[in-house]
Amino acid sequence: MAIRPKDPAMPRYLTKSRFTLGAQCPTRLYYYGKPEYLDTSLDDTFLGALAEGGYQVGKLAQLEYPEGVVVDDLNHDRALARTAELLASSKVTIFEAALSSGPYFVRVDILRKDGDRVDIIEVKAKSYDRDDGELRGKRGGITADFKPYLLDVAFQRHVARLALPGLQVRAFLLLVNKDAVATVDGLNARFKVARDGRRLKVDYVPPAPGAPLGDSLLHELNVDSQADQVAMDPLPVGGGKMASFGDAAAIYADAVTRDIKLAPAPSDACGKCQFKADFYPEPGASRSGFHECWSETYDWRPIDFADGTVLDLWNCRRKDALIKQGVLKPAQVTEELLDYDGKPPGAKGLEGKHRQWYLCRPDWPGGGEFYFDAEGMRREMARWTYPLHFIDFETCVVAIPFIQGRRPYSVTAFQFSHHTLAADGALMHKTQWLLAEPGTDPNYEFVRQLKNALQGDRGTVFRWADHERKVLNEIREQLLAAAELAPDTEELVAFIDSIAGPGEDAPRAMVDLCVLSGRHFFHPMTKGSASLKKVLPALMHCSLRLRELYSQPTYGPNISKNLTTPIAWWQQVDGKVMDPYLLLPPLFKDFTREEVEALDVASEELREGGAAMAAYVRLQAENLPENARSAIKAGLLRYCELDTLAMVMAVQAWQGWCGNL
Repeated sequence: MAIRPKDPAMPRYLTKSRFTLGAQCPTRLYYYGKPEYLDTSLDDTFLGALAEGGYQVGKLAQLEYPEGVVVDDLNHDRALARTAELLASSKVTIFEAALSSGPYFVRVDILRKDGDRVDIIEVKAKSYDRDDGELRGKRGGITADFKPYLLDVAFQRHVARLALPGLQVRAFLLLVNKDAVATVDGLNARFKVARDGRRLKVDYVPPAPGAPLGDSLLHELNVDSQADQVAMDPLPVGGGKMASFGDAAAIYADAVTRDIKLAPAPSDACGKCQFKADFYPEPGASRSGFHECWSETYDWRPIDFADGTVLDLWNCRRKDALIKQGVLKPAQVTEELLDYDGKPPGAKGLEGKHRQWYLCRPDWPGGGEFYFDAEGMRREMARWTYPLHFIDFETCVVAIPFIQGRRPYSVTAFQFSHHTLAADGALMHKTQWLLAEPGTDPNYEFVRQLKNALQGDRGTVFRWADHERKVLNEIREQLLAAAELAPDTEELVAFIDSIAGPGEDAPRAMVDLCVLSGRHFFHPMTKGSASLKKVLPALMHCSLRLRELYSQPTYGPNISKNLTTPIAWWQQVDGKVMDPYLLLPPLFKDFTREEVEALDVASEELREGGAAMAAYVRLQAENLPENARSAIKAGLLRYCELDTLAMVMAVQAWQGWCGNL
């Protein structure tokens, strides 16, 4: 499979990707594919496809149907003609089959014909296990995770039935089976990726002719009844109106063919719009579909967006109801609408209701630019033991396991960074580790190196959020489930238990700085989030302590393991304090910073580790020259170092406000 570049000469058809986009929001069809509009989605991007693994899974699926014939012609008419030629046979399997009827055109991942029966098989790098069953919840409704995929295959079945009258058409999903276990070593490394411009291709390179694939890692599931179920639900067609599945498809197709915009119907889904810029675009910048929709609907001008919208309310489930009531700006929200009781933070510190309300009204206790609970943070700090240790992991979860015995989407921990902060304020980038050699499983050595880095004292260990604890406990399970135990398994498990065990059972349990930040610190710049990537810029903006420590180029080779010249992390440009991450060189020299950043904001699955995951997969699967490999590794080391330094900076800022310098 390959990412297909958009062909401007090709007629504007309603494709399966456009149909599923329209089912989410019909107005987005107008913005899709237009270069003048910002698009933060991972569709049709090399890095996104690489990190999510869909094309590797697609190639694996093709290998499981060795009789299949590929229709790889990018030309629309020739692809249709070749597909029709192949379908003249009574029995055939086609990859990337092209089907069209009127304004509809689809490429079917796998089309299987046997007599008068045609199976439409949509391949997804989506995990499936026995608990998913028939993809329905306890009340019989389709689960939200699978609904977009079912709409996709339902549309393909719809087009196939129109294009192939007289044939029985069935719908299938081919999913990654999380209950399966890899029975051969190095399977992932056999899938090599290459690109031509922004186009991605995957080739399977066996270690030897006829080398086995091992047991299947995929699960084929007939979803006719589920596709029928989603096709019965009405779909949005613009302006708040709904239509049946077939009528909606026709309306979408007409809008795409004539290149017209279906009327917006703003909702909480606007918050995740792929065409949404963070701020109203400056002249000359990419256009923002979101801002155009809200301007058109509410007659807003740029100034109306200045103080944000109710979409900014952190973790708030009432956004849709507020929008429907015409409550569009945080300042319009009342205590009653938010069900806020007006009580200030208690002994547990800030709660979600406070973070939501303070975005609407800056009336936190003590007033000022931001809220900081110095007393509560002092209580937390009193429990710490110096030297303080700050750790951050980079990991990868891929559908196709790297080694025998692993299940799909098992974690691979390939990198960590480690800073220490002494009681006298001395800072050191103490340790770092990276293992990204193709075909090498890093997990056990990762734990060994981390253990070596943290031994020697009883200093408090810090993480930001729960990722590090989860990773260590998953590796613990791998250690104990291995067919042949490592000689130091008992020692490694004991180490993991000591820092990542449950509750008080872990004698040196890691402290989650994300939790502490959420309880004791609030700045409007974070929009209520306690994510480190949101908190750090806010702290750099308001902390005099960080300005004192980092406004001069004092952080360099005497502290860092990666920087050859000192750098000032606190820098101001046009009166605005820079985000330290923007001071680093791009992770990839052959991709723009915007393409890399899209990995961290567009996908719920990838979260903030998308760029590192893409880098790791590139090092595993792409035939890169050695200088390019070295550059990517150097970039990974720099960014991971800044992740742990950012944690140190947060603590230093808090220490400054606590008077503990």
